[in-house]
Amino acid sequence: MLKVFEVAKSLLNHIEKVYAEEIAIVAYYGSYAQGTETKRSDLDFFFIPATPKGYDASIQFIIDDISFDFWPISWERAERMASFQEDKTTIITDCKLLYTRSDEDRARFLKLRETTSALQASVNAQKMIEKAEAELRDVYVHLYKLTRAKEYGSLTFYRTEAHGILTKIFLSLALLNRTYYSKGFGKNMEQILSLQIKPVRLESYIETITRSGVNADILEACEALVADTLELIIVQKEKHYSNPAYPHRMKGFYEEEKGVLDKIITACEANDFDTAFFSAVHVQDVIAAFLFYAETGHWPSDYTTDFKYQEQYLQLGFPNLVSLLHSQDLSQLQAATERLSTMLEAYLRSKGVDINRFEDVEQFVVFLEKKEATGQI
Repeated sequence: MLKVFEVAKSLLNHIEKVYAEEIAIVAYYGSYAQGTETKRSDLDFFFIPATPKGYDASIQFIIDDISFDFWPISWERAERMASFQEDKTTIITDCKLLYTRSDEDRARFLKLRETTSALQASVNAQKMIEKAEAELRDVYVHLYKLTRAKEYGSLTFYRTEAHGILTKIFLSLALLNRTYYSKGFGKNMEQILSLQIKPVRLESYIETITRSGVNADILEACEALVADTLELIIVQKEKHYSNPAYPHRMKGFYEEEKGVLDKIITACEANDFDTAFFSAVHVQDVIAAFLFYAETGHWPSDYTTDFKYQEQYLQLGFPNLVSLLHSQDLSQLQAATERLSTMLEAYLRSKGVDINRFEDVEQFVVFLEKKEATGQI
C-alpha cells in the first residue's frame, strides 16, 4: 500500500528548495485528515501561493495507481470558503497544515477559521439565512429545464438536472443551519438527514430523486423539495425580523427615486408609453421592496410567487401605478405619480427620515457648510 505521506514529504522537500518564498501554506484535508481513508484514498492537498510564481507548483500526478492533485487556492478564495461564499468550507476549517512560510502566514490562515466560527454564531443567523436563499438561484434554472423538457427529456437528462437541484438544496440547508459539510456529496447523507432545520419529507424526496426511473416522479419530487426549502427559508427570515427602522434604512431613498417618478411624469406628458411602462413598474416594485425592508430588516424573496411585500405599499393608500398603464391615455398615470411623490415624501418624513430638499443653491451651500462645521463630512 502506498504511503501517501511519503509523497507529501517529497513535495514539501521540493517546495522548500524551489518555492520557499513563493508558497504561504500547504495543507491536506479529506479522508486522511478525518481518519476515514481507504486503500484507494489519495492525500487531498492544497496550497496557498504567496506570489504569482507560486502557482507554478501546481501539479497533478499518479503514483502506484493513486491519483494526486496538488492545487492552488488564492487567499481571496480561501476567504470566500471561510465566509460561506463558496462551498467546501471544510477545506479551510478541518484541514491539517503541512507547511507554513512564516508565523504571519499561519496566523492569517488561522484567522480564516475564526471567520467561519463567527458566522456560525446566532448573532449572524440573518446573514446565513440570506446566503441560504441566494444558494437557490441556480436551483430554479435546473427546475425550469426539467419543467420544459417534460416527457421529451431522457432519464439521464432528468437525473443530471435533478443532481444540480439536490446539491444546491443541500448547500442551502447547510447554510440555513449555520453549518457546512465535512464530507463530499454521497458520503455526507447522514449529516444532511440530521440537520435540525430541513423539509419534513427530505429523506423521501432524496429517495425518489436519486432512485426513481420515472421522469414525472423525479420532477414532482424536485418541485416539492424546492418549494418546501423556500418555505423553510421564508419562515426563518420571519423569525429573525428586526424592528422597523426607517431613518437609517430609507436615508437618501426618496431623493433617488424622485428622479424616476419625474421620468414617469415627463413620459406621460410626451405620451411615451414605453418609458412610462418600464419606469412605473420598476418604481412601484422598488418602493414596495424598500418599505418591506424598512419594516422587517430584510428584503423580500426573489423566489416567491406572491406579492405579499407589496401589501404595505397598497395599505398605505399609495396609488397602484401598474394598473394605470393604458397605452391610449397616460393622464391617470401622470396624476397618480404626482400624488405618489407627495405621499411618499410625507410618509417618510412622518417616520423620521430626513429628506434633503433645498429651495436653491444658496440653501444647499449653507447645508454643506453646516455639515463641515459639525464634522459630518
